[in-house]
Amino acid sequence: MQIINSNFKKGQVKLKINDPEDLWYLSHLIDLGDLVTGKATRKIKIGESENAAAVKKIMTLQIEAETVELTPEGDVLRVNGKIVQEHEEAPKGSYQALALEKNSEFLLEKPQWLEYQKQKLKEATEKKYTYLLCLFDREEALLALTKNFGYKILGQIAGEVTKKRAPAEKKDLKKDFYLEIIKVLEEYAQRYLPERIILASPAFYKEDLFKKITSPELKKKIVLAICSDISERGLDEVLKRPELAETLRSSRTRQEELLVDELLNEISKENLAAYGWKEVLKASEAGAIHKLLVTQKFLKKKREENKFDLLDELMKKVDSLQGEVHLLSSEQEGGRKLDGLGGIAALLRYKLSWK
Repeated sequence: MQIINSNFKKGQVKLKINDPEDLWYLSHLIDLGDLVTGKATRKIKIGESENAAAVKKIMTLQIEAETVELTPEGDVLRVNGKIVQEHEEAPKGSYQALALEKNSEFLLEKPQWLEYQKQKLKEATEKKYTYLLCLFDREEALLALTKNFGYKILGQIAGEVTKKRAPAEKKDLKKDFYLEIIKVLEEYAQRYLPERIILASPAFYKEDLFKKITSPELKKKIVLAICSDISERGLDEVLKRPELAETLRSSRTRQEELLVDELLNEISKENLAAYGWKEVLKASEAGAIHKLLVTQKFLKKKREENKFDLLDELMKKVDSLQGEVHLLSSEQEGGRKLDGLGGIAALLRYKLSWK
C-alpha cells in the first residue's frame, strides 16, 4: 500500500492499493463512521420518461462507512454507506458501495487516528517479505507461502516409499523424491520470488536434500530448520523456531504465535493475563492492560451485534495509556487459539485480584 499524502491532524490519508494483502489491513483500519472517498460506478437514467435508458457512469463519491466486507477470495473490499457529499447525479443520503481493489486510490478520513492504527498503516506500506516453507520427510512434503496475515498452503507431494523394497531400491526412490521436491522448489522460487526458502524436516533429511541442490541461486536462499511432523501444526512449529527469529523478522504469523504463547504462559501461571470480554473490561478499567489482543472474528462479531462502539472505546483507552493493541487473524493458529478463549485477551502490567 502506498500513502499518496496524509494529514493526521485533519484525520485524512490518501492511499493507493498495490497488493491484495493491503485489503486485509484496510478491513481492520476502516471503522464504521469513517468517511471514504473513491470512484464508484452508478446507474444514471438518460431522460425522465419511464422507458428512459440507464447507463453506467463512473464518479467520485464520499460515503460514511456502515459495512466493511472482504470478499471470500480476498481481492475486493466492499465499503457500503450513505453518500454524505452533494453530487449532481447521486443524491445525498442515498446508499452507495465502493469496491476497493488493486490499483484503487481513495481518501480515508477518521475523527482520530490511534497509534495502533498508524502502526497498522505503517506495516501495510512497508516492504513485504515472502518466505517459502517446505516441510518434508522420506514419504511426503508440504509447501506453503507466508503472507502478511498468515500463510497459504501451495500443495503437497507424496513419495512412493515402500518399506518392503530392498535397501538399494529405497535409496534410488528417495533420491527421485528429493529431486521432485527440488524441482517444485525451483518452480515456486521463480514464481513467487521468496526472500528465503525454509527447508524443514525431522532427522537428517534436510541436509541430504540440501546437498543435492545444484543451483547456487536456490542454495543461497535456503535456511534449514527442524520440524516434528509434516502438517499445518508443523508449519506453526517452524514459524516459532528461535533459530529463525532473524529470518522471519517480518512474519506477522510468527509475531501472533509468540504473543499468544506469552498469553497462555501467563494464564497457566495465573499471573499477568486476563481473557474474555468481562475480565478484559475490568483490566481496562484498572488501567492495567499492557498488550490487548483481539481477533478478526471477535471484531466482526461486535460489529454484527452493533456493539463495536464498546470495543472501539476499549481500544482507544488502551492506546491512550500507551498500551499496545494487536489485531490477530482468526485464520491462523494464534488467532484460533485466542478465539478459543473468547476472542479477546490482555497481557497486564501488574497482577489484579478478581472479585
